[in-house]
Amino acid sequence: MVGFSLFLTKFAPEFNVNVMNYYAVSFKIECDDALLQPSRELLADAVAEAGFESFEDTQEGLTGYVQVDLFDENILKQAIADFPIGEAKIAYTVSKAEQKDWNEAWEQEGFDPIFIEDQCVIYDARQQGNTPLSSLIAPLRIGIEAQMAFGTGTHNTTRMVVAALLKSDLKGKRVLDCGCGTGILSIVAAKCGAKDVVAYDIDEWSVENTRHNAQLNNVENIEVLQGDSRVLSHVSGVFDVIVANINRNILLQDMPHFCDVMNTSGSTLILSGFYEEDVPLLVEEASRHHLHLSNQHAENQWACLVFQRANK
Repeated sequence: MVGFSLFLTKFAPEFNVNVMNYYAVSFKIECDDALLQPSRELLADAVAEAGFESFEDTQEGLTGYVQVDLFDENILKQAIADFPIGEAKIAYTVSKAEQKDWNEAWEQEGFDPIFIEDQCVIYDARQQGNTPLSSLIAPLRIGIEAQMAFGTGTHNTTRMVVAALLKSDLKGKRVLDCGCGTGILSIVAAKCGAKDVVAYDIDEWSVENTRHNAQLNNVENIEVLQGDSRVLSHVSGVFDVIVANINRNILLQDMPHFCDVMNTSGSTLILSGFYEEDVPLLVEEASRHHLHLSNQHAENQWACLVFQRANK
């Protein structure tokens, strides 16, 4: 396995923990030094089913981050009880995640322009003066101001989803952006001709950041909602294209909700935010909902999948 314990390091700087809605669970692993790293990786894999989204190594073991609403402590306890390394003793403590802007230093530093498929360039709107727009030659130019939100294009997953959108026919289509972060995917879809876009995120910062970036890019057809996939029960109509750049566990949990709002006359589901090793799980879940895999791509062990729902 790639190792969930590497998630924060591999995903930084774009990963943002919503500090208002997350627990930080500190795991203390007592074992021989030679068994510590294997124990970290096995533990992260085992407790992921309890709702955890990300992990980072600590000197004594591991810290995991889990949304308050998704934390299942019974599954966590069972995973520890069934831990395959008998010599390892595992204890844990639960606390609210530290309230701070995880991206503050990176936001101030900014990011270099990112070119995707020679069709789109994403640039840091804060640092625009350092890079004249006239030098950014691409049919689609999008400025982003990231504020405690995921999605500027610097991470593989964002770039792969943007590339998939650029290859899609979005003219006149209705698009859903699940876990919108900065709103980059919504903005790309709107700029590529989507009739209207609905976006949602559990993080209030992300909701406001998406609205801000849409205004910054003169996009007016994006509706932004705060919440998880349950907000879809309050959205009327169905969608031709759904994009979700979230972690594996949330995607597996929410796929039935995505399918409930997909156009039955042919629609597309684009997923990313997970490792290549997670692909079989997601393909299997998609097949249960009568979706077939039409394309897939990978960069640096991260994956992007494109599913189609056939016309009925």
